[in-house]
Amino acid sequence: MGLLDFLFGDKSNTINEFKDKGAVIIDVRTPGEFQQGAIPGSKNIPLQTLNTKIAYIKKLNKPVITCCASGMRSANAASILNRNNIEATNGGGWQSLQRKL
Repeated sequence: MGLLDFLFGDKSNTINEFKDKGAVIIDVRTPGEFQQGAIPGSKNIPLQTLNTKIAYIKKLNKPVITCCASGMRSANAASILNRNNIEATNGGGWQSLQRKL
């Protein structure tokens, strides 16, 4: 799987698998972007603060679906979480993710 497939490919099966496991959705956009629209129930943890929230996210004890505006920041966030032993997948842009949910 190439980077573009990872970022923009059809992730419906993975999203559904994570959703079935009770995944939490973490939106890594800025607070201003988040306030303009977001998936109901998602948590806003901006990418630039993600490293400081690892312990909090681990305490949730749930897999994570990351999202942002286009999928670039959320891909980075999923990678950071996976490196910290948190099961995470890139959900891509929040609006397209919302349609998949």
